[in-house]
Amino acid sequence: MENREYLNSLFDIYKELLTSIEQETFINYYEEDLSLSEIAEIRKVSKSSVGKTLTTAEEKLKEYEKILKVYTTKERLANILELNDTSQIKDNIKKIIEEKF
Repeated sequence: MENREYLNSLFDIYKELLTSIEQETFINYYEEDLSLSEIAEIRKVSKSSVGKTLTTAEEKLKEYEKILKVYTTKERLANILELNDTSQIKDNIKKIIEEKF
């Protein structure tokens, strides 16, 4: 389930970088909870084609995050917001700014 939530978060960030078919397949599978067979039937393609499209979309999302680190940075900033020490907050934000992506 954790992977599902992670992929949905990545999709929210990077969906515009996917093709329209990859976006539709992702939405059908992860948001509408359709099976690969159901998606294949709707699209009139093979189940393996749908599976391949979904796998490609998932791999792209993970690769975009590996390179761009938007999700990771967002999570780090959310954690920093939980801190009470101003000095610690500044230090953590400075680390993020100075980091090489």
